[in-house]
Amino acid sequence: MNRRKFIQSTMATTLFSSLESYAKPIFTGNQTDLQILATDWGYEGSVDSFCSKVKAAQYDGVELWWPNDEKKRDELFEALKKYNLSIGFLVGSGNNDFNKNLFEFSKNIDSIIQSKNQKPLYINCHSGKDFFNTEQGQAFFDFTSIASKSSGIPIYHETHRSRILYAAPIAKRFMETNPDLRLTCDLSHWCCVHESLLENQPEAVNLAIERAGHIHARIGHEEGPQVSDPRASEWANAVKVHFDWWDRIVANRKKNGERVTILTEFGPPNYMPTLPYSQQVVANQWDINVYMMKILRERYK
Repeated sequence: MNRRKFIQSTMATTLFSSLESYAKPIFTGNQTDLQILATDWGYEGSVDSFCSKVKAAQYDGVELWWPNDEKKRDELFEALKKYNLSIGFLVGSGNNDFNKNLFEFSKNIDSIIQSKNQKPLYINCHSGKDFFNTEQGQAFFDFTSIASKSSGIPIYHETHRSRILYAAPIAKRFMETNPDLRLTCDLSHWCCVHESLLENQPEAVNLAIERAGHIHARIGHEEGPQVSDPRASEWANAVKVHFDWWDRIVANRKKNGERVTILTEFGPPNYMPTLPYSQQVVANQWDINVYMMKILRERYK
């Protein structure tokens, strides 16, 4: 074996060994209703080309921001029908004013509920701002609790930096006072916020896992919300911690006979690290997400 082939072989072994061990079914009994979705975050082509690529990769569907433009909505629903894909919608507002933010947020959710097109699997909320006070934050949860019950569409609030549930203790207090509050669990954000793998906040993590309705499967670490490449052996501990969280969420959903939805959400730069000056990415975002999808499908099928 020449030097180049040896290096390539060694790199492949190092990259894939830490993750491949998770590609084994861990549940017995009835098959789980599992939907694994793709993100268009960083994708620059048309919605039709994106959906075509998603279908070819054997995803079940996509998670996208709700389009405010009617033409874009028509294009999206046409592509979903063409490629037989499920949909989960993202909603939120970037407005710093509480009243305007809540108005835009609630308007988008009402539009989704009133749409006569394909019913989404769920609505995932980027809720409010991290500087909104408790009373203001509560208004978002009051609105979605009523909207979810009346529509029958699950509505989840994401554990996301810069949003209301940006930190574990903040989210814990809201969960304790809102029994209907359900989460999109992306604990990679909390790892970054708390500069840890959350081993010192078990009560908040346990409660978040109990309330999780949807998973964003990105792996964070103590200094950031996304490891460079989850296949690399140096991230083995962070990978294990995240899979432990996801296993518990899936087990809860399966025990209750509920659908499991997961988004593979490794992102582009600047979530994806790059080399200085050239801005060359250190790994391929699409390849990582597809690899994660295949691991998750084998593990939870």
